[in-house]
Amino acid sequence: MTFAGLSAFPITPMTADGCVQADALGRVLERLRRPELTSVGLLGSTGTFAYLSRAERRRAVAVAVEVLGGSVPLMVGVGALRTDEASALARDAAEAGADALLLPAVSYTPLTQEEAYEHYRAVAAATDLPLCIYNNPGTTHFTFQIGLLQRLAELPRIAAVKMPLPATGTVAVDLATLRGTLPAGFAIGYSGDWGCADALLAGADTWYSVIGGLLPDIALRLAAAATVGDRAETQRLDASLAPLWALFRAHGSLRVIHVMAQQMGLSDGLLPLPLRPLGATIRDQIAAATEALAE
Repeated sequence: MTFAGLSAFPITPMTADGCVQADALGRVLERLRRPELTSVGLLGSTGTFAYLSRAERRRAVAVAVEVLGGSVPLMVGVGALRTDEASALARDAAEAGADALLLPAVSYTPLTQEEAYEHYRAVAAATDLPLCIYNNPGTTHFTFQIGLLQRLAELPRIAAVKMPLPATGTVAVDLATLRGTLPAGFAIGYSGDWGCADALLAGADTWYSVIGGLLPDIALRLAAAATVGDRAETQRLDASLAPLWALFRAHGSLRVIHVMAQQMGLSDGLLPLPLRPLGATIRDQIAAATEALAE
């Protein structure tokens, strides 16, 4: 497992009451049997991990292991409120055949930096798999201070961090700060599809991509161009995706990507309640933005 290149994050088609639709998940994952992908990130935020029971998460991992068949490394999200639950999910993923773990700092009572450290230390020790820190303050409302990231990066098996786009300043400055403080070889990647072209051009190791989980071809082309420093081609491809990026930012990438999967005939799964589907006007805008990519 290498934390580099394009990591594709698929949806988890499910019923409104949280049951995984195995056939639909299989169809989504079949599109990701691509050796150019460096990993598939199952059960991330795009995969609505927080709405699934432990049994349904195990079911999703089993489907992914069977469909991918080792063609692409599988990274599984194991976020949970309690440390014992997250550790159990980590062991489930390892026993099922996952190649790496992704752990967000899920909380209800806000975590202290020390509480988060002990949480990550315990979950990392639960298996022999490498673990990526999922830094997602927009959802978890927890902010990793640099000192905490430094401590975590020194722990066995914690090998990477999935960063959000910076709230202020440029991703290049943010990446340079992290490179200057974290150990050499510790992988730094970004999510937030609309800013990841800049992140890759600045030298980030990984693009953790929502669009890559559904449209891997264009995401792979963008990642390949950025990785070799072809700024003109990277910006051209990024511009072609700009209408989708605008919809992601306005309505949430999770809602938009579910509509795209439905429009492509891959899934009739529902967003878990209380999340509500997008209206007809927005769905038409999503269809137009997706169709434009094929022109």
